Amino acid sequence: MLATFIIGLREGLEAALIVSIIATFLRRNGSSLVPLMAGVVAAVLLSLAVGIALWLVETNLPQAAQEGMETVIGAIAVFFVSGMVLWMSTHARGMRRELESEAQQALGSGSNRALAGMAFLAVLKEGFETAVFLLATFSAAGSATLAASGAALGIVCAVLLGYALYSGGVRLNLSRFFTFTAGFLVLVAAGLVVTALGTAHEAGWLNAGQQRTVDLSWLSPPGSIRGALFTGVLGIPAQPVLIQVLGWFTYLVPMALYLFWPARHRPGTAVALRLRVGVAATLLVSATVLALLVAPARLPALGPARLVNASGKAVGSVRTAGDKAVIDSGSTRAAMTLGGGQTGSHEGVNGARVYTEQLDRPAAGLPRTLSLQQLVALSGGRAPVGVDPQQSPGPFKASWTRSGERQLWLVDGEVLDFSQRDVTAVTLTGGGLETSRSLAVGGKVPGGAVIDGGSLAVVSRHVQRVAAAVSAQTAAEVERRFWGRTVPIVLAVAALVLLALTARVAHALRAVKPVPATERLAEPTGPAGPTEPPERAEPPERAEPAGPAEPTRQ
Repeated sequence: MLATFIIGLREGLEAALIVSIIATFLRRNGSSLVPLMAGVVAAVLLSLAVGIALWLVETNLPQAAQEGMETVIGAIAVFFVSGMVLWMSTHARGMRRELESEAQQALGSGSNRALAGMAFLAVLKEGFETAVFLLATFSAAGSATLAASGAALGIVCAVLLGYALYSGGVRLNLSRFFTFTAGFLVLVAAGLVVTALGTAHEAGWLNAGQQRTVDLSWLSPPGSIRGALFTGVLGIPAQPVLIQVLGWFTYLVPMALYLFWPARHRPGTAVALRLRVGVAATLLVSATVLALLVAPARLPALGPARLVNASGKAVGSVRTAGDKAVIDSGSTRAAMTLGGGQTGSHEGVNGARVYTEQLDRPAAGLPRTLSLQQLVALSGGRAPVGVDPQQSPGPFKASWTRSGERQLWLVDGEVLDFSQRDVTAVTLTGGGLETSRSLAVGGKVPGGAVIDGGSLAVVSRHVQRVAAAVSAQTAAEVERRFWGRTVPIVLAVAALVLLALTARVAHALRAVKPVPATERLAEPTGPAGPTEPPERAEPPERAEPAGPAEPTRQ
């Protein structure tokens, strides 16, 4: 409530001050105030409409879009309040003269529409800023009702002060008022920077710099007055992350130095230009250092992946070797060529590349005949279904085939997962069989060879370890892109803008050539001629009623 009250009072008083200055000038010149009031009412209604429209749009968006819109509104609010505070710090002294000059021109044109437009634009600017700033503050406030009440109370107080200034019933030290409220608004704007960085993360726009820094829950416990002040008013969360801390200091320190550095210690024009160049050079050097030192994130070497069979027994491993994968399943070793492949998602890991190999081919090196005892051994210790030992005693002619599929998933050359479905089948004829019989087998065959039938897979712990490593590498890459690309670009752009502004000021100073002292003191000489009569003194102007005090900087 305090934050919205100060916002409403500050913005409302600026608008009221502008209106009261124009109204006082018009009253002295005997002009009607109706066009002025018409412009004020139109600006107030339009500002209300803009604020309500923004609120309705935000509340009807999906959650992520709401967070994104809150980020945009917060950034605009920070821009508005910064511009307003900086403008008032440099133009407050001459604001009265500028407004009266514009009003005099409007009166000279003989058009009341010019006066109405003048008041309309003056109040509309403050109204737009108030609507956006309050909307951003409402989003960060704990209670929308209290925030709205504070804003309304501040605006009412501003209107009353504006009328008192117009009527001459009160004289306010506007310099002290604007200085105090500028300091408070800078703190509120720094809090809005923190809030905007938080909503940008919630919207998925900013994922870097999310490391925890300090725990301020002892300073702002929930439900306490201190908590309402630090979190609700100043926008400082109890557990700020790194990017929020940096954003708070990056905004607050330069603004505070610019606004409140003692005037007697401010550098001269030449020194100020050199300081700007030095700051720009520092920004460029910082950008270069960040771009060069922030190294790309790489996945660590994770080694071979252990393989287990269908019963969970460890039987070997799989690893990469150049453009091939070596599958060691105990008694056999196979090589899988890594050609082609497709990129997709596997086990929650994006960007995994999968390679597939079909195993449908004849099985070589296996016996051409099998006895009944060998067949029983290959079938797990019992006669296969459809083979009667009494009617089909063997031996049988054997024709072998092998079918199945291998799939290997790699991430940056590391094995993420592997699966193999390998079925060896034998087709039996003769030996008393009336028809051929086909069955899948596995085990030790005559000659010592072993058929590793069934399936193979990577142990789940390896998949989880690789997924965690990929997640850490992805987070590190996000950090690298932000600190090694985005931040250097922002620093470089800021440095170039600062250099351009410095060059513009330096050019303007060179264009103003000082007049030598001898030329300033010498009187123009020429042929003697008649002397012009002195101008008639004008009668003194009639004293006018006192208007609002002009703000002065201290």
